[in-house]
Amino acid sequence: MEQFDLYTKDRLPLNQTMNRGMQTPDGSFRLVVHVCIFNSSGEMLIQQRQSFKKGWPDMWDLSCGGSAVSGEDSRTAAEREVAEELGVVISLKDTRPVLTIHFDEGFDDIYAITKDLQLSELRLQPEEVQAVKWASMEEILSMIDSGEFIQYHKNLIGLLFFMKNHRGTFTREDMD
Repeated sequence: MEQFDLYTKDRLPLNQTMNRGMQTPDGSFRLVVHVCIFNSSGEMLIQQRQSFKKGWPDMWDLSCGGSAVSGEDSRTAAEREVAEELGVVISLKDTRPVLTIHFDEGFDDIYAITKDLQLSELRLQPEEVQAVKWASMEEILSMIDSGEFIQYHKNLIGLLFFMKNHRGTFTREDMD
């Protein structure tokens, strides 16, 4: 049974855990990570979730993601998720999340990296992923409209595509 570390609203460790599938205790929060992998053409690698997954079966999603298990920090969890779901070893040693989304039960650290991967060389985790493909922002937004992609806010998708090349809340041109 997977266990998740619990945190305060200020992201301080509570030195408590919860089991997968349990309700996050009131006043406690857990850590989730996502990695958005872009290629040098500016497309995002997206994955189609397995049809037997409890949440969002058959839906297309960001490159990969999942919950940090007990003892993992954000980077370690993100590296593990990429290795498990896609069969690719990455290092996020000097990388910070491009943004953190606060949701009712926790924190979602989202990383954006550029890596030209050959789809034929990926080793998809059969328990999680049924297919992958490269997609432009416009394709993903269209897939959201058609109900094929998890219903993320469209502005979030636009922000992720922006953040792949920028760090911070404004561009260098805005500083001049």
